[in-house]
Amino acid sequence: MSLPGVLQPYQTVDLYAKVNGFIKTMSVDVGTQVHKGQLLMTLDAPEMTAALKQSQEDLHSKEAIYRGSKANYDRLLKTSKTPGTISPNDLDMAHAKMSADSSTLLASKSAYQLSSDLKNYLEVRAPFDGVISSRNVYPGAYVTPTDKSSNKPMLTLQEQSKLRLVVDVPEAATNYFSNKDTIHFSVKPLPGKQFAAVVNRMAGSLNNELRSEQMQMDIPNKNKELLPGMFAQVTLQLTNAQKTFIVPQSAVTQNSQRIFVIRVVNQKAQWVDVKKGRETTDSLEVYGALKPGDLLIGNTTDELKDGTVVNTSEGLKSK
Repeated sequence: MSLPGVLQPYQTVDLYAKVNGFIKTMSVDVGTQVHKGQLLMTLDAPEMTAALKQSQEDLHSKEAIYRGSKANYDRLLKTSKTPGTISPNDLDMAHAKMSADSSTLLASKSAYQLSSDLKNYLEVRAPFDGVISSRNVYPGAYVTPTDKSSNKPMLTLQEQSKLRLVVDVPEAATNYFSNKDTIHFSVKPLPGKQFAAVVNRMAGSLNNELRSEQMQMDIPNKNKELLPGMFAQVTLQLTNAQKTFIVPQSAVTQNSQRIFVIRVVNQKAQWVDVKKGRETTDSLEVYGALKPGDLLIGNTTDELKDGTVVNTSEGLKSK
């Protein structure tokens, strides 16, 4: 079976801004090879820097207030060890003040951590090794998390040293393939060159629109001779562990009601209903109530009625 397929990047990701800001620097362009964690661009957001500074100052203020209330409570607690010096109400009030200041301090720490985390989004880094395949922004551009005007990513990163060959196998042929099967394919830009691959993944379900099952192969591409987006012509061998009968195309006929072969039993013709399977130009796979050793008519026609006496020398033994 020959089917069309498409080569896709093994991994691909569109990079968008996480926060509002202006692009400050860019260290990559289309075609740049990058590594995981590498800095791709930086954004500038003055209001975010101001918010981080404000939350830091607020944190220091809350820390000072908490330290004062805790020191006051510790002194009162120590003094209260002497009977009659500190009333229980004053001690409770001091403890409540310390607890409230502690909660306020925790809230300030959370706010500062949030501001700090948001500032980290001003740096855009590569999530994996790959190649920058598209770029839609330049230094000075204003970017937002959701740019509804264009909906284009800032950058697109693809892993191209390894590709996925994706093929949609028709429903009727899905039973003939399994993981680890070997396939062959070719691409138009490289005429005469054949590539081999092993089936790595199968969807396990059918696409409701195409009525097909997706099959994927991993293709090493260190020398970059194959490009993502290329169409491939894939050759698949239809294999089946189940034993079946193969007969000449001429041994099968049909009318408006049935598909059948004619078996010779005791010198008489016997119609046997069959279902067609795989076929070539001259042979056909059939399923029906047949058994090894059956004698079939080689050139079947519905004019040879069921029960007609035949000469077995005109028969063809099935294989």
